Amino acid sequence: MEKKTRIAVFVSGGGTNLQALMDAADAGILHSGEIVLVIASNPNAYALERAKKKGVATAVCWKKELGSQKAFEAAISEKLAEYDIDLIVLAGFMNILSADFTAKWPERIINVHPALIPSFCGKGMYGLAPHIAALEKGVKVTGATVHFVNEIPDGGRIIDQRAVYVQEGDTPEVLQRRVMEEAEWIILPRAVEKVSAELVG
Repeated sequence: MEKKTRIAVFVSGGGTNLQALMDAADAGILHSGEIVLVIASNPNAYALERAKKKGVATAVCWKKELGSQKAFEAAISEKLAEYDIDLIVLAGFMNILSADFTAKWPERIINVHPALIPSFCGKGMYGLAPHIAALEKGVKVTGATVHFVNEIPDGGRIIDQRAVYVQEGDTPEVLQRRVMEEAEWIILPRAVEKVSAELVG
């Protein structure tokens, strides 16, 4: 058995990026790493259903229930230790992780951001916000970025980027979908494979 990087995917919502990763694993694109755990920050995340359908272990770490950032991150750390995780992938994870937490995982946390960093990134720039900002600015090209996570929101080293053209009449929702399909779902599995290969290397 070849050694694989053990991956935990952190989710908060529908889990389309998680699905893209699982599909990439099925297609052999992601082969140096294996998704062994999905952690959701809320109990109603549909991503949990996607994971269960694939037979991937799931856990819920709900900050509201746990009461503080410290307790939230302690619960996460416990799960990561239990599953012997090597690499964390944030796939639509709507919680900021503290500097204390990220410092323990240097260049072992990957995030996908729906814009071309350094544009439309940083605090508050998640969900539809980067797409609204891109349309308001009138840019002709946007896209997605996969980067390492450090203590600065969207501040870690860039692993991969892909550009997407903005089209006449785009709404934030239409643009969001196009960026997912033409950029996020392509570069996230590619970047996770690259880093997984380096870790087992």
